[in-house]
Amino acid sequence: MSIKRLLLPIFILQLSAFAVLAQPVLEEIVITADYRQNALDDIPASITILDAQTIANKNAQHLEDILLNAPNVNFSSGGSRARFIQIRGIGERGQFSEPLNSSVGLLIDGVDFSGIGNAAMLYDMEQVEILLGPQGTRYGSNALAGLINLQTKAPTPELAWGMQLQAANKNTQGIAGYLSGPATDDLFYRLSFQKLSSDGFGTNQHLNQATNKRDETTLRGKFRWLMTATEQLDFTAAMVDLNNGYDMFSLDNIRDTLSDEPGKDKQNSKLGSLKFSSQRFEQFSLELMGAYAHSDIEYSYDEDWVFTGFHPWEYSSTDKYFRDRETISGELRLLSTDSGALLGSSTSWVAGLYSLHQDVDLARNYTFNPDIYTSRYIIDRLALYAETNTAIGDNWSIDLGLRSERFSAEFMDSNTLNFSPDDNLFGGKFSLNYRLANGSLLYTSASRGYKSGGFNTDGSLDADLREFDAETLWNYEAGFKGSAFNETMQLRLALFYMDREEVQISSSTVRVRDDGSAEFIDFIGNAAAGSNRGLELESQWLATENISVYGSLGLLDSRYLKFINSTGENLDGREQAHAPAYQFTLGAGIIFNPALSMDINIQGRDSFYFSDSHAIQSDSYTLLNASLRYAKENISMTLWGRNLTDEDYFVRGFYFGNDPRDGYTAKGYTQLGEPARLGLTLNLDF
Repeated sequence: MSIKRLLLPIFILQLSAFAVLAQPVLEEIVITADYRQNALDDIPASITILDAQTIANKNAQHLEDILLNAPNVNFSSGGSRARFIQIRGIGERGQFSEPLNSSVGLLIDGVDFSGIGNAAMLYDMEQVEILLGPQGTRYGSNALAGLINLQTKAPTPELAWGMQLQAANKNTQGIAGYLSGPATDDLFYRLSFQKLSSDGFGTNQHLNQATNKRDETTLRGKFRWLMTATEQLDFTAAMVDLNNGYDMFSLDNIRDTLSDEPGKDKQNSKLGSLKFSSQRFEQFSLELMGAYAHSDIEYSYDEDWVFTGFHPWEYSSTDKYFRDRETISGELRLLSTDSGALLGSSTSWVAGLYSLHQDVDLARNYTFNPDIYTSRYIIDRLALYAETNTAIGDNWSIDLGLRSERFSAEFMDSNTLNFSPDDNLFGGKFSLNYRLANGSLLYTSASRGYKSGGFNTDGSLDADLREFDAETLWNYEAGFKGSAFNETMQLRLALFYMDREEVQISSSTVRVRDDGSAEFIDFIGNAAAGSNRGLELESQWLATENISVYGSLGLLDSRYLKFINSTGENLDGREQAHAPAYQFTLGAGIIFNPALSMDINIQGRDSFYFSDSHAIQSDSYTLLNASLRYAKENISMTLWGRNLTDEDYFVRGFYFGNDPRDGYTAKGYTQLGEPARLGLTLNLDF
C-alpha cells in the first residue's frame, strides 16, 4: 500500500478535529449485544453501531448495503446477496458443502443465523451492532473474529403506524409498513412487513432476459408483556422468504451471461425468540432466553456458465445444493443487582448457561455425481460463562470474563463417511479500564477466542485433507472512547494485535476430468500461524447546528506464518484473503432548513486477495453515495444514490479453467458488486 493511499483517508477523516462552534450534544448510543445494556462508550472494546439513520441515508435493504461503513469489515458474495462476512481479515468466504463453523456470529433478534446471512434484511431495524474481535466470553465458538447483532424496533406503548414505498433503477420496487401500539394496558405489539423485487444487475444474452432477479418478503411480529411490576416477557416471530436468482459469472468477466440453466439463491426462514426478565430477587436479576429458526435453502448454478452448443469442446453441468437447517438455542443468565455486588459492593457479576443444537440436512444434485449426495451434520454446544467488573477507586476498573464450552458434532453422508468430533474449548477476556475526568474511557485488554475444528467431506479429496484442527486466537487491544469540545465530537480509537494459532484457511484445489474440464473443490485446512494487527477509528463531529461530519478508518496488516497452500506455494508473510489493508468512510450531513437535508459520503477499500490458493486480487476502489431528504410533518421523501460514479468493484473471485475457447486454461473470474443505483423512497409515519 502506497504512503499516499494510506495518508489520504487519515487526512480527510481528521479534518473533523479542527475549530468547533457552539453545537448541540451528541446522543448516547446503547448496546444490546452485551450482557447488560450499556452505553457504547462505556464498553472497553471496539464496537461499531450502524443506526436507523445510517440505514435510511443509504436506503439500505440488506446488511451488505451498509457494511462498508464499519472499519475492518469485509464481505463475500457468490450469490444474490453477500452472506459471508470477514472481520479484521478473518471469516469464511463461501460454502459448497458441510460442515461450516462460522468465524463471525450473526444474530437477528437473538436468533443465530451465522453462515446464512441472506436473512439479514434491514426494514424496521433499530440498529446493527458490530463487535470487532473475538467474543470468547460473550458468544464462544461462532465468534472467533467478532459478532454482528441486528436489533429490530421494539413495540411502543403509543399507537404508531407507517408505510414505505420505493422505486429505483433495475426495475426495483418495494412496499413496506408497520403498526405498533398497545393491545391492552400491559401488552404491546409491533407488526411489520416488506416486499421487494428487482431485475438484478445483469442480462442473460442467451435467454434474452434480466438475470439474478430478486423477490424478497419479510414479515415480523414483536410483542412485549409487562407481566408484573418486576417481570417482563418479549416475544418475536418472523418469516423471511428470499426467492432470488443466481447467474452472475461470465467467461468474459462482464455482467452479461450466457447460461442456459441459471441458478437460484433461495432461502425461506422462520424464526422465533423469547426473553423473560425478572427483577423479583434482591441479589440478582434473572433472564431466560430461547430461540428457534428453521431455514430451507437452495443454492444452485450453471457450472459451465454457457449454453449447449456454445463450443465444440464444451461440457454441460449444473450443481444444486438443498439445505434444511434447524437451530435451537437457550440461555439462563443471572446478573447481579447493587445489593448483590461482591467484594464490598465493588464487583458486579454475570453468570450463565448457554446451549445450542443445530441440525443441517444437505442434498446435492450434481451432474457429475451418479446419485444425489446427502449428508447430515448435527452440532451441540454447551457453555458455562461468568464475567465480573471490579471498581478500583473512582477511576479504575477491571473486567474479567471466562467461558468453557463443550463442542460435539456428528456427521454422516451417503458416501459412508462418518465423523464424530468433540472438544473442550475455552475463551475469556481481561481488561484494565481508566475513566478520565471528562468521562472518556481508556482501556487495554487481552481476550482469547476459539473456533472448533472440523472435517472436509468432498469424495475426491485426499485423506490428508480430510480433517482440520480447532483454531485459537489471542487479541491484545488498547483503546480510547470519549467526547470533546463540549460533547460535540465523539471519537473511538482501537489498536489491536491478534495472534492466531492453527489458522483455519479456506483453500481450493482443482481436479481435471477425463474430458479435460476442471472440477473446483473448496476445502478447509490449517496454516501454522498468522497475525492480524491494525487500527479502528470512528469519529462524529457536530460542526454547527446544521452540519455534522462523520468518518471511519480501518487499517489492517494481516500475515500468514509458515504456510504452504494447496498448490505447494509458500505463502509465508503474504496477506490473508479478503483482508484489505485499509478502508474508510468520510461523510457529511447537512440540514438546509427544517424540511430539507442531505447526506453525502465516500467509501474506499484497498485491494485484497480473493483466496489463499491463488494470487488473483480485487482492485482498490472508492464509491460515492448521497441522499436528499424532504420531510414535512408525517411525510418524507428521499432521493438516494449508491455508487453514483458506477465504479466496477468485486465481491468474489476464483481462479480455475472454465473456458473451452482457450482449452480450459486457468485464469481469474470475478463477480461484480452493485452498479450505480438511483431511487426514490416515500415514508409515511403517524
